[in-house]
Amino acid sequence: MPAATPLDALLPGGGWPPAAISELLSSGAGNGELALLWPVLSRLTRQGRPIVLVSPPGAPYPAAWRRAGVVLEQCHWLDVQGREALWATEQCLRAGCCGAVVAWLAQADGRLMRRLQVAAASGDTLAFVHRPLAKVAEASPAPLRLRLHRHAELEVLKCRGGLAPSRRIAFGGGA
Repeated sequence: MPAATPLDALLPGGGWPPAAISELLSSGAGNGELALLWPVLSRLTRQGRPIVLVSPPGAPYPAAWRRAGVVLEQCHWLDVQGREALWATEQCLRAGCCGAVVAWLAQADGRLMRRLQVAAASGDTLAFVHRPLAKVAEASPAPLRLRLHRHAELEVLKCRGGLAPSRRIAFGGGA
């Protein structure tokens, strides 16, 4: 089966690592993380699989999500912060009923990321954790770590099962 996006074609296994965390590192929310994730979130919601957003930096804009092909009835937004956000993310991952969990967790350290990785594996759930670029030097259990740059470009810092591409990758608007 052909890869769904140009990024999928570059990743080992042909796409996002299943039942695992993909870590998105950037200088701040709004560096295109949603445009990057919309293809997979759209596919999951069209399959009737719910997605959960934990602590998004702003209220989701429904018209943009619809334009991206996401079925809004399958989207759930948890407006929680701090320890509640970490707890909610872990519970959603462990439950095994979500197609994906997308969380903005600036406070998550390596120990908490390990717990989330175990929860994603036990719940067989795709997990996307957005963390600040300052965390790039910390060890992470995430099998995929991406650095998001301005202008819809990313850099693969770590990918389990293969070598990370040595160049920036454009993903603008859903690649």
